[in-house]
Amino acid sequence: MSADLDIAIIGGGPAGATLARLLDKRFRVLLIDGKTDSANSFKKVCGGLLSPDAQKAFAEFDLTLPKDILVDPQIFSVRTIDLKSGLERHYQRFYMNLDRHRFDLWLESLVPERVKRFYGKCVSVSHEAGEPYKIVCKENDGGEQVFTADMVVGADGAGSRVRKFLYPRCKIRRYTAIQQWFSEENSGGEMSDPFYSCVFDPETSDCCSWSVSKDRYFIFGGAFASEHCRENFERQKSRLERVGFRFGEPVKTEACIVLRPKSPFDIHTGKDGAFLIGEAAGLISPSSLEGISFAVNSARLLADTLNRGEGDPNRVYGRRIVPMRIKILTKLIKCPFMYQPTLRRLVMKSGISSIKIHKNDK
Repeated sequence: MSADLDIAIIGGGPAGATLARLLDKRFRVLLIDGKTDSANSFKKVCGGLLSPDAQKAFAEFDLTLPKDILVDPQIFSVRTIDLKSGLERHYQRFYMNLDRHRFDLWLESLVPERVKRFYGKCVSVSHEAGEPYKIVCKENDGGEQVFTADMVVGADGAGSRVRKFLYPRCKIRRYTAIQQWFSEENSGGEMSDPFYSCVFDPETSDCCSWSVSKDRYFIFGGAFASEHCRENFERQKSRLERVGFRFGEPVKTEACIVLRPKSPFDIHTGKDGAFLIGEAAGLISPSSLEGISFAVNSARLLADTLNRGEGDPNRVYGRRIVPMRIKILTKLIKCPFMYQPTLRRLVMKSGISSIKIHKNDK
C-alpha cells in the first residue's frame, strides 16, 4: 500500500518543530501538534528558562529570539535552598526568562509552508510488516483523521505514544511535575523581590523544585513521585513558607509527566523506520530536567541523517546520538553532588562557585 506521507512527526515542540524545519524539501512531511494561539490551547508545563546549552543550540543555527518571547525580569543568579540542612547559596546562571508557549509557537512559525499541519493529537500508532505506519489522530475540535507514512518520528515528550508502541516493556523513571502560578500583587514577603530558586527537600521528593518570577506572576513547581504527588507538593510549599515564601491563592495549577533517565541505556532512538527525538527518546538532563537543548540537537542529527539518505537511517542516527548518551552520563555523575543530602551539604557549605549577595538596607 502506498503511503500518504514520507514522514509523520508527532509533536511540535522544540524537537518536532526543529526537525520539520530542517528536513529536505523532497520529503512529504506532516507535523501533528495541538498548540495554537487560542486562549484554550494546549500549553507545555514548563518554568520557561532557556539554558546556556539551549542558547548555544539556537546560536549554531544563527537564530535570534524575537523580543516578544522574552518576559520580565531577567535575573542572573539562582537561589539554591536545601530545606533539610537549612543552607542557602546563590549561584550565577545565565538563563533567559521567556514565555514558553510563545516560544513554541515561534518555533512552529519557522517551519516551511510545504510541511503539512494537523492541529490535534495522535491517539494511536500501528504498523504491519511491509505496510506503512498508520497514525490515528483526533482534531482539536473532536474530528478524527487517519494518516499513513513510510516513517514516523516521536517528538511527543514524556508520554510518547511512539515510544510506547516501539518499546512497550522499556520503562524510564517518571515523575509528576506540578506547577502553580501566583499573582505577585497578592503575595507578600519575599515575593515582592523577583528571583529564581532551586529547592531540594528530600522529605517530599528525591528530585528538585523551582520558582521563577515572570511578568508579574510568581511560578512555583516541582517534580514528585507520582504516588501522593499533590500531597507532597503542598507539604513542600508549607515547608518553604517557614523560610520566607508567601504563595497566596494560586491563579492556576498545571501538571505533566517528566522523565528522568537513570542510565544512558534508558535512551531509545527507534527502529524499523520509526525514530525518537527529544524527551520521547529519554533525552533530558537527569540533574536539572533541562530538555530543550537535547530536543533541538537530536532533531538536528535526525534531520541530517534522513537528508543524507546513507545506509540504514535507524542505525546511523543511533550512532550519531552516542555523544548525547555520554552527556547524559556526565549529568548522572553530577547527580549525587546535587541530590545526595550529605554530599550536597558539603558542596553548599564549601561555598564553591557561589556568589555573595549584597543587600541594600536603605
